[in-house]
Amino acid sequence: QVHVVEFGGGSVQAGGSLNISCAASGYSMYCMGWFRKAPGKEREGVATIGSDFVTRYADSVKGRFTISKDNAKNTLYLQMNNLRPDDTATYYCAARAWGGVCYLAAQQFNFWGQGTQVTVSS
Repeated sequence: QVHVVEFGGGSVQAGGSLNISCAASGYSMYCMGWFRKAPGKEREGVATIGSDFVTRYADSVKGRFTISKDNAKNTLYLQMNNLRPDDTATYYCAARAWGGVCYLAAQQFNFWGQGTQVTVSS
């Protein structure tokens, strides 16, 4: 049975930093990523990373967010710097065991966490 659990999140003022992490158990995950959903907006891909450590980022977070992965621990991290109020959302960890390109596409992931809230105040 697969479990995906997020850790971290919270509230911070604009310009601040937060780190969130995610642990997946059950399978060795090839591709992991972060997605987010804000109230009234559609879910969007934030960043993905494969076991080859190739990363992809949404344009809105490039230069501010860094995704990383510990393959041995099946653990994913997202360091978020220079946070803005429009980064406020529920952040979801996603994972899949099969290989291939890790696009920022939710439909390519079949394991999801319950989400963790990130709130950025102005």
